[in-house]
Parts: sequence; C-alpha cells; structure tokens
Amino acid sequence: MTRDDVTQLILIHKRRKQVKWSQIAELIGQSKEWTTAALMGQMALTLEQAKKIGIMLDLPVDAIELLQVVPYKGSLPTTVPTDPLIYRFYELVNVYGTSIKELIHEEFGDGIMSAIDFSMDISREPDPKGDRVHIVMSGKFLPYKMY
Repeated sequence: MTRDDVTQLILIHKRRKQVKWSQIAELIGQSKEWTTAALMGQMALTLEQAKKIGIMLDLPVDAIELLQVVPYKGSLPTTVPTDPLIYRFYELVNVYGTSIKELIHEEFGDGIMSAIDFSMDISREPDPKGDRVHIVMSGKFLPYKMY
C-alpha cells in the first residue's frame, strides 16, 4: 500500500460514510484545512490522530501507519494543473504573484511567507450575486538574513 492508495481509501470511505472534512477535523482537534491537507497526503498525523481517523473511516492498519509517515510534499501531477479549480489558483499566482511579492516586500522587506508556520481558513461568503469563496491565509514572515 502506498500513501496515494491511502488517500484514495480515505476519499472512498469518507464518501460512503457521508462524513465532512470538518467532522474529521473536529475528531482530531485540528482545522478542516490542515486536516484535509493531511488526509490528502501532505502532512503527517500523530499516532492518536491516525488511530481516531482509522476507526472513523474503517481504515486498515497499513493505512493508519502510513498516515504517520512524513510525506513527500507537493501533490500536483503536472507542472501546470489541469483541474479547473486548481488551475484558477495557478492563474491567480501568474496574474497577481508579482504584485503580492512587491506588496509583501514593501511592507516587510526582503523575505518570504512561510508555508510551515501557516494557517488558512476557507469559508462561504453569501452574496446576492452568487456566493463567494472566502480564503484567508496567514504565514509567518521569514526575512532573508545577511551572513
């Protein structure tokens, strides 16, 4: 069994049991965003978290063990994403990436936003013209050091 196999099992069992990501997140005491990333193969779970999810989703022992392994991060199968939703984020970075970089450097100086010391919140924003996707990302600023 591979970590990709575990992700597919999780998606199948989640769908069959009609469980939401937020319910799984509540079970292990993490955000729905982090929990989803973990179960999609991008984060390692603790033994306790993996066991709880294993019970909830009826996962085999091998899957519970693989949920605890530090993953190889980066889940896109191609350089340019082909999934329409993920492609829009790629497009967003292509269009606004240089502006985001410029504004961060103007405010903070030369450095980067951490994807390790990071949090994210995704929610629905009701709008009469059509509901909106509201995404808040917060990452620690890491300045480049002189040496």
